[in-house]
Amino acid sequence: MWKKGLLNVLYNICIFLCFIAAYQYGIIQKQYAYIFGAVVFIVIFIILKIRLLKEIKNAQKKP
Repeated sequence: MWKKGLLNVLYNICIFLCFIAAYQYGIIQKQYAYIFGAVVFIVIFIILKIRLLKEIKNAQKKP
């Protein structure tokens, strides 16, 4: 179970880093391809995070 918690923290860090990259490279430096790439990765990590949280929730209900 702690592995899933660690994976959740990793997803949070990746989402945060994607926001920083989108802001730093996309908005400030006007490189819009970086914004598109960051948004794609943010969506992927959010989907994976939701699946993980549903899995954790179902695992806690079973006992």
